[in-house]
Amino acid sequence: MPKARRSDNWGFPRWGSYDSSREAQQVRICDRHGCNEPGDCPAPKSPNSPERWYFCEKHAAEYNRGWDYFEGLDKEERAKREADETRDANAYQEAKHYSWMGSGDGSRSRDEMTALEIFDLTPDVDFETVKKAWRAMAKEYHPDVNPGDEEAARKFQAAQAAFDVLKVAEERRVWKPS
Repeated sequence: MPKARRSDNWGFPRWGSYDSSREAQQVRICDRHGCNEPGDCPAPKSPNSPERWYFCEKHAAEYNRGWDYFEGLDKEERAKREADETRDANAYQEAKHYSWMGSGDGSRSRDEMTALEIFDLTPDVDFETVKKAWRAMAKEYHPDVNPGDEEAARKFQAAQAAFDVLKVAEERRVWKPS
């Protein structure tokens, strides 16, 4: 059996190493010509390409503002790629009807929020209040009540579309298996 050896390192930092080396760290410089800031923000060189530019935060923001994912594609290819992206992204909406959260706590979509703004309602409102607001707007702006008034017809159409959005959202929220 080998003899046990004794160590001088009892865990005190001055006796052991500090887990750091004396070599200089490699810092990637921003890929923008003339910039000497660290380039720690990756940006794609082209769609579906693994190659990346590395910019500083300022130049990454500038690059992203001008980025067009569909640049160089003809109309049909653009539509096909957009449909593919949308189809793949919609898979995450599959379980929306389980509704982990209630109304007004971030569970409303952008379309629902826009619809609630049309009725001038708060996000935590119940569906009965939405129905009352819709009926009031329908009575006020219905084309039969305001014949020839384009503004009233436009407001009625907006109210109808908003109600349809909120009705579908409510059905999805209270979904019950049949």
